[in-house]
Amino acid sequence: MKKRVVIALGGNALGNNLPEQMIAVKNTSKAIADLIVEGYDVVISHGNGPQVGMINEAMDVYGRSNPLHPTFTPLSVCVAMSQAYIGYDLQNALKEELLDRGIEKSITTVITQVRVDEDDPKFLNPTKPIGHFMNEEELKFAKEKGFQVIEDSGRGYRRVVASPLPKEIIEIKTIKNLLNSGEIVITCGGGGIPVIRQGHHLKGVSAVIDKDFACSVLAQEIDADYLIILTAVEKVAINFGKPGEKWLESITTDEAKEYMNQGHFAPGSMLPKVQAAVDFASSGDNRTALITLLEKAKDGINGKTGTVIKK
Repeated sequence: MKKRVVIALGGNALGNNLPEQMIAVKNTSKAIADLIVEGYDVVISHGNGPQVGMINEAMDVYGRSNPLHPTFTPLSVCVAMSQAYIGYDLQNALKEELLDRGIEKSITTVITQVRVDEDDPKFLNPTKPIGHFMNEEELKFAKEKGFQVIEDSGRGYRRVVASPLPKEIIEIKTIKNLLNSGEIVITCGGGGIPVIRQGHHLKGVSAVIDKDFACSVLAQEIDADYLIILTAVEKVAINFGKPGEKWLESITTDEAKEYMNQGHFAPGSMLPKVQAAVDFASSGDNRTALITLLEKAKDGINGKTGTVIKK
């Protein structure tokens, strides 16, 4: 059987705006196509950091200028919008790249909901910035709407939302059916649309799920062999930027946990990536997590570079 790989694309794989995204996904597709040519079954996920903020701001501006439009668009809806338009660009670019290589494969983007725990303590301490720094008018509007804002290092105010942990991928059966039929699937974009369950009803919540944690859950649910977390560095380091800096090539989950306990990884940067990698690698035998650069994904999975984490 083919080895199954979940790829978690970082922000550098998508650019910061629409024109950049159109260019970025072409380069991203080349790296993904390399793995498909190598014979791997590939499942793709991605972040949505700048995109969801732009959508949210655009909807707020439109709402304030048009009295017939609601002045508040739920963040969960903005996440859904970001999934659709990023998936649209990514699936078309990948399809084109594969056809250029003589490969005919169907690619599907699944608008994916991810259940979170309503009582997750992270809801009590929102820390995830959304959107740009506000002027006085925007700050007043945000406070009137009950948004939580923080002052960011003297640079101004930004809205912040919670980042709860993913518990369940709602569309997991659909994802599995597509994979089993030979489709390439793009799913859990932006960490998934955050929802809580109220009986049979799924209610969107104002939050952003970390895409690496969501990808770890996804990889476990589809029994993947590899979780590849693509980021802005070729390898993970301890003592990063300090005396004794060391780039890690292959470590066990126990070693990774010890490094985390020692505070080697920044909470808003490498820590969630390493934690997600450990969660996946610890979840079963013969499961491997890899953290590396996008353009090094093929070399990384072939053991030539990157940081490999195994049980």
